[in-house]
Amino acid sequence: MTHPPAARALLASALSVTALLATAGCAVDDEPRPRWFSPSASASGASPAVEQPAGSGAALTEAQAKAALVTEADLGEPWGPTRGARTWRDGLLKGTTEDGHCQRLLDALYLEEPFGTPKGPQATSALDDGDTDAQLRYRVAAYPPADVDRTLDWMKSLPDRCGQFTVTTTRGVVQGVEVRDLPLPPVGDARQALRVTLAGETEEGELTYLTMDLAAVRVGEDAITLTNAGLDEVYAEVTQQAVQLGAQRLAEIRKQGRAQI
Repeated sequence: MTHPPAARALLASALSVTALLATAGCAVDDEPRPRWFSPSASASGASPAVEQPAGSGAALTEAQAKAALVTEADLGEPWGPTRGARTWRDGLLKGTTEDGHCQRLLDALYLEEPFGTPKGPQATSALDDGDTDAQLRYRVAAYPPADVDRTLDWMKSLPDRCGQFTVTTTRGVVQGVEVRDLPLPPVGDARQALRVTLAGETEEGELTYLTMDLAAVRVGEDAITLTNAGLDEVYAEVTQQAVQLGAQRLAEIRKQGRAQI
């Protein structure tokens, strides 16, 4: 595929991140809403009343963690069970950069886990958008609250620390990366989300543009981790609504303590 000189000039000039990402014309605020989107449930319309207490402190059982997941039944069409990991995971997310904080972010995006290995029961759901081929991974797991809060603070610092940088993939392709804050509804005890965009060119000369949301919420002694990513449309509202629904569901299940499900 032949690209216009302007596109190749962007890549040749040390991948000026701002210019490269601007060619994609993608902004969170300007994205079209998915068909199932309900304005009343949006992050901007969320009421502070949905802020949840820390809970009883009792650890979740594995069955309760599974019951707290967001699934395709919650999102509706076009979402369904995943058909497997996309090839762009290894091709675009495995890479190196000079700054340690930015490298840690890349590693967290590839592993889809900013908190490391869970310290207790956990459950995960993985979904595909049949229209855009976006993939959503949602995990509920137990972590020490202090560790979660430190990681959330670190995530909050990344738009300033790693707002724009370049990464070289394992295949030797250079990509421009932009990191922005992604607002979340006021749920759980602590929360943070990022929208990360990676723009570059394949070995065959194809321009690539990957969008990935990384969101995390602490609810008592448990945490929700969500990634929502794809090469086409990635709706911020899907990320925000899944977090809102999931945090409220987890808070309710935590109130049940160790009750059998």
